[in-house]
Amino acid sequence: MAADEEERYRRARKHVEDVRGFYTHLGIYITINLLLVAINLLTSPGALWFYWVTLFWGVGLVFHALDVFVGNRIFGKEWEERKIREVMEREEPKR
Repeated sequence: MAADEEERYRRARKHVEDVRGFYTHLGIYITINLLLVAINLLTSPGALWFYWVTLFWGVGLVFHALDVFVGNRIFGKEWEERKIREVMEREEPKR
């Protein structure tokens, strides 16, 4: 495998692992929050508190999703490499 192809494979593999990690996080979020809703409604239905955990953890989950599905497109490796090339071309001595 050529070096470029190996790099593409490495990046693709990392992205797949990141996506799997997000879906694992999402599954845990859903499971735990359903459990917390049940505990809250069974033990103290007059004082609802589960939604605070759901809300703040949900914000973290949204940031995780943005990082996995959007972040790499905006400031990912390709962007870094493109910017490095731009800076190198701009700073290249005039001949």
